[in-house]
Amino acid sequence: MVPAGRLRHVFGRTRAAEDVSPTHTKEGGKGHATPTRKDAQAAAKQRARTGLDPKANRKQIRDARAAHSQKVRQGMRSGDERFLMERDKGPVKRFVRDYVDSRLSFMEFLLPVLVVIMVLQFTRVQSLMQLSNGLWTASIVLLLVDVALLNFRLGREIKRRFPDGDTRGWRFYALMRSIQLRVLRMPKPQRKVREKLPDRY
Repeated sequence: MVPAGRLRHVFGRTRAAEDVSPTHTKEGGKGHATPTRKDAQAAAKQRARTGLDPKANRKQIRDARAAHSQKVRQGMRSGDERFLMERDKGPVKRFVRDYVDSRLSFMEFLLPVLVVIMVLQFTRVQSLMQLSNGLWTASIVLLLVDVALLNFRLGREIKRRFPDGDTRGWRFYALMRSIQLRVLRMPKPQRKVREKLPDRY
């Protein structure tokens, strides 16, 4: 007959071994219990609150990009140096833009005039075609005079205002801006026609 103390010792050790034995998972399983629907919904809400939800993240990224693009466009329209292209940066280019914008020239009306000339040519009416030829000749003369005046007057101002500055490329820059319609110029004009320009830039 086994003593009672011996039995308690044996069965106690058996129960302890059972308590600490590892829990076996099903072979090929996920290795963890499937969460309940309530737990899954709570986790989704927590991800949304912490910004980890994929859809919320994508929307936040789109909104941030849209806001940045709007800020860049506004900066370019207003002439903010931080958002301008390299060709538009610097005090010389800013002065060229202001000078061209404050000047009423024939060049900015050149494109509409050319459209009128083409329309008159397509009418095949002899009198209208003669009129278009006259407009074409007058446009060439006015264009040459306007370009000559722009180069002379603007060049004189640039030499006076920026004697030691980098003035490379101002002629082409001024010409390209002059032939654009005022409403299409970018950066947007900051000066009115015939407005007096400041002495320093």
